[in-house]
Amino acid sequence: MMGEFAGQVALVTGAGSGIGRAVALQLAAGGAAVVATDLDGAGGPETVEQIVGAGGQGTFLRCDVREAAAVEAAVAHAVATYGKLTLACNNAGIGGAGGRTGEHRLEDWNAVIAVNLTGVFHCLRYELPALVAAGGGAIVNLASVLGQVALPGAPAYVAAKHGVVGLTRTAAIEYATEGVRVNAVGPGFIETPMTQGWQDDPVAGQRILAMHPLGRMGQPSEVAALICWLLSSEASYVTGGYYPVDGGYLAR
Repeated sequence: MMGEFAGQVALVTGAGSGIGRAVALQLAAGGAAVVATDLDGAGGPETVEQIVGAGGQGTFLRCDVREAAAVEAAVAHAVATYGKLTLACNNAGIGGAGGRTGEHRLEDWNAVIAVNLTGVFHCLRYELPALVAAGGGAIVNLASVLGQVALPGAPAYVAAKHGVVGLTRTAAIEYATEGVRVNAVGPGFIETPMTQGWQDDPVAGQRILAMHPLGRMGQPSEVAALICWLLSSEASYVTGGYYPVDGGYLAR
């Protein structure tokens, strides 16, 4: 997609590693100016160093998506620095602690919902008006295969990701006539820091692989490729959708 994003300005949350970093790098390679945000004060700047080192434009801003004011400031930073905001990938998320629904600790529920669902709402709340002001654009929210199916022992994560899909569809309908497209992507199990525990456990790792007909975990770049397509003009008639990139997980 060389040159596809020339003249575009993108905000990517959770850009310090994994899928977020891969998205930021691919958008920058396509010509976009990228505002990379993360809570990680080391990983985020490293992403921007890679962008700039490859000849792209990028800045890092520490942002906690749980805080509406922090997200508002990140959007304002993008507009102030680059003149507008036209693209966004709302990727920041956590796995959180597990437990059956009837025994799930309230603090664990609240922690996951605050980042994975409310955080996405905060992003949309401030990104959407900015995209409208810029004359339109596109947003991709990170859901999960667990935005479509259940996983026992992960009630908060499953509920949050289902919520992201519903929020995506609602925003897509609301803003379609204003030139803004909104879609969701549902990764399967991807080799990122979030899944490192499973990768390091031979038994758990084999169990995870067995859930994916392709027989392997995905790479962040494979998810980023779909996200960047959805953000591109090639997907100009695509909005309100949920698109898995899951090695066949949902086809089982």
